Amino acid sequence: MMANVTDLQTKYSKLAQEYSKLRAQNQVLKKGVVDEQANSASLKEQLKQRDQSLRKQEQEMDSLSFRNQQLAKRVELLQEELAVSEAKGKKGKNKGDSPSQHGLQTQNVFDEDLQKKIEENERLHIQFYEADEQHRRQEAELRARLEELEKDSEQHQAVVDELTTKYMETATRLQSDKARLEVKVQTLERESKECRMRTDECQQQLRRCQSELNRQVKQSSSVIQEKVPFNDTKFSDYNSLNVPPHNRRHQIKSRDVAGQALSFIQDLVAALLNFHSYTEQRVHIYPLDSSIEPISPLNQKFSQYLHENAAFVRPLEDSFLQLHQSITEDTVTVLETVVKLKSFADIFSSYTHFLQKILPYQLKSLEEECEATLCTAALTVKNQELQSDMKKVTSVFEKLKNYINLLALPSVQQDAMPQSSMSAVFTQLAACLHSLHDAVKEMSKHYNQKASLEQELPNVTQKLCTTTECLLGSLGSLTNSTGKIATFFSNNLDFFTSSGYGLKGSTLALNPLQAESMLANKKKATAYIHAITQPRPQTVPYREALSNRRILTSSTESREGLTQQVQQSLEKITRLEQEKEHWLLEAQLGKVRLEKENQRITDLEAQLTAVLGGSLNAQTPGNNTVAPSHEEAEMEHKMTGKETTLCTSLVGMLCTTPTVEHVGDEVSREQLIKSHYMARVGELTTQLQISDSKAVHFHSECRALAKRLAIAEKSRETLSEEVKLANQNITRLQVKCSPFI
Repeated sequence: MMANVTDLQTKYSKLAQEYSKLRAQNQVLKKGVVDEQANSASLKEQLKQRDQSLRKQEQEMDSLSFRNQQLAKRVELLQEELAVSEAKGKKGKNKGDSPSQHGLQTQNVFDEDLQKKIEENERLHIQFYEADEQHRRQEAELRARLEELEKDSEQHQAVVDELTTKYMETATRLQSDKARLEVKVQTLERESKECRMRTDECQQQLRRCQSELNRQVKQSSSVIQEKVPFNDTKFSDYNSLNVPPHNRRHQIKSRDVAGQALSFIQDLVAALLNFHSYTEQRVHIYPLDSSIEPISPLNQKFSQYLHENAAFVRPLEDSFLQLHQSITEDTVTVLETVVKLKSFADIFSSYTHFLQKILPYQLKSLEEECEATLCTAALTVKNQELQSDMKKVTSVFEKLKNYINLLALPSVQQDAMPQSSMSAVFTQLAACLHSLHDAVKEMSKHYNQKASLEQELPNVTQKLCTTTECLLGSLGSLTNSTGKIATFFSNNLDFFTSSGYGLKGSTLALNPLQAESMLANKKKATAYIHAITQPRPQTVPYREALSNRRILTSSTESREGLTQQVQQSLEKITRLEQEKEHWLLEAQLGKVRLEKENQRITDLEAQLTAVLGGSLNAQTPGNNTVAPSHEEAEMEHKMTGKETTLCTSLVGMLCTTPTVEHVGDEVSREQLIKSHYMARVGELTTQLQISDSKAVHFHSECRALAKRLAIAEKSRETLSEEVKLANQNITRLQVKCSPFI
């Protein structure tokens, strides 16, 4: 609260300083505008004077032009008189010399006068032209200067207007801020008074609670000393009641740390995958391009190994993800119980073996680059430095493998390492992570220098440049990820080295059996607390309980009877449905038989009519002729009786002979068809009824679940609002009480 008031005061002082600066600038701009206005007025006066002089010169020009016209007219008159005199002279040549001499003298005088007038006119024209040009230049200069001054004046006026507007807005904002700050100060003062009062009350409550807790501790201590004499205080390791408590904070911290480490491991895995993939691409491009000519067998083997990098790198992320998922609030997280750490250590060991396998090929590949024709001495030096960097990185990964295997050993072998040794392993692991970061950083720096030198080679292609840039980007990501992992491990080193669980008065580590007993005790304690916090049902008198039991028994019996009745009704309905289908089929079969019988009767009547008509027409007087015809009819009947007939229907075909058994075959076939369809109809009816009952049951369950979901959503919203209000109250109390703590 006091910090907010201080911030507001500093803001108000800054605004006041800006206001004073703007006010001083406004005064300076006002003076500049006044000066420019005075200059503009003086220039306007000069322009007026120049206009007046221009008018005078124009008047003089007009007068001179008028005078010039008069002189021109006079010259014309003189020229006419000269022409007349010359004509007269030609006529009077024979008259004496005295008149001609007089005419010549007069002509000379006129010529001189005309010459003088022409020269004077030319001089006046030149003066007028020069004055006019000078006047125009001065007028243009003055007009340009006037326009420039007007533009400056407009700009200054705009700046002045803008500053005035800004000044007014700033003044208004400062006044509103001042009023708001005054109101806020008053509010904060009231809140500070309330906080003091609440602080006093809290202190009193704290004193009362401390006194009450001290009393309870004394009472509990006396009870323990008097009533629990079976505690083995001499050998606390063998005390049956010395069970370590479940540390929920330690589990939450472990879960959080494992989650952060998982994100860093994911970044590291992505960087390693990119680094190996781009290295494989570079092997196919430089020093020989595989698309143009085959690369060396060594680089082919190296590329084959690099192509398998995902099989060694990706399991690192998967195994650590399983490790993170195994750490929950309901588990015990110590080195002795983290079984998944062993699988991560094994996978990390396999990746380290992979690095050792590809290291010779990396070194040989760099040597091939040095043996190239265009490789310079500086590039050879950088390749040698990269060889040493790769060896160093591989050796650091080997150290990391050893330390991780040591940390995974307690989960496999009990009492494998004391707690002090574990702390030393964690410390060495943190130092090794920093060494890895330094080695990768050094390798990235040397690779950057090598890439800059390769850019100067004449045989460098765009494909190689792109691959090198991608490789440098992956090295940068690898440097960042290793740096983050090293910093993260160093920051959490105290947490790693501290023991969140342990027996009181014992230096032995927690074993899995004790962890299981701890979790079992935690579950029992949770169930006990849950049981004692639940409201207990009210007691019922014995007679009322007996009557309720009789009512419940009768209700149960009646429900069972009703259930049996319902089942019987369903069976009866099923049987009736089957009988209905049976009689429907019987009716259809009877209809078909009736149609067949009617057709047969019609055929027999037709045959009888034909036979009777033929017998009347074919009668003979002798009996001998009748007997042979009877025998021939019997023979024909026998021959036709041996012929087979083909009966077809919707369900198949049946070959029969016109004998006495023909009717029996048809009846048996119809009976088989009927029995088959009746059985099928019964099965379908039963399935339909079962499906209907299941659908009704599922519908009722869905409705109940929907109601429960709506109730749960409402309760969740209510609880979230309560949590928000509680957090706001806690934050407000912390802010109010922070100056007094």
